[in-house]
Amino acid sequence: MPKKKNFPLRLDPELYAILERWAQDEFRSVNGHIEYLLREAAKKAGRWKEKPRPSRGEKE
Repeated sequence: MPKKKNFPLRLDPELYAILERWAQDEFRSVNGHIEYLLREAAKKAGRWKEKPRPSRGEKE
């Protein structure tokens, strides 16, 4: 798996609290949930192209 890009993100405390509860409901970390939401938005906007998954037994 490629390394993930780290960067600081400043959020309104109220928004963070909402994301924290939402992430808990989805059994994700806040970071993982933000990444999920951004990926889904990129897909919806037609900007995310799914990479083909390797067949079973193949290395990624």
